[in-house]
Amino acid sequence: MDSVGGGGWGPIVTSTLLGRGRNPRYTIGSVNAAEFAISFASGLTFMLFGGIHGWQVIIGLILGGVIAAPLGAYLLNKIKRKPMMIAVGILIILLSLKTLSKLL
Repeated sequence: MDSVGGGGWGPIVTSTLLGRGRNPRYTIGSVNAAEFAISFASGLTFMLFGGIHGWQVIIGLILGGVIAAPLGAYLLNKIKRKPMMIAVGILIILLSLKTLSKLL
């Protein structure tokens, strides 16, 4: 259901863990790992029960993830804690505003 509903729990979990003082690198990595596991299980379920349609979109998502994951890990190791916390906070606010604008 996470894939069908568009997810949205990642920013909530990330902001909650960061607000409780958790290490940003650990928090972001853990949330992304959990989202990957859920997306993988959802994708596998859709393939088993509904077949595979739209290979171009699937390949595009896979290629995007393959490119973005190492880049994100590299940048996460290069950015200091405080600027990273500010950037994550701004990103969470922007994503939440985007979600709210879709509801209105």
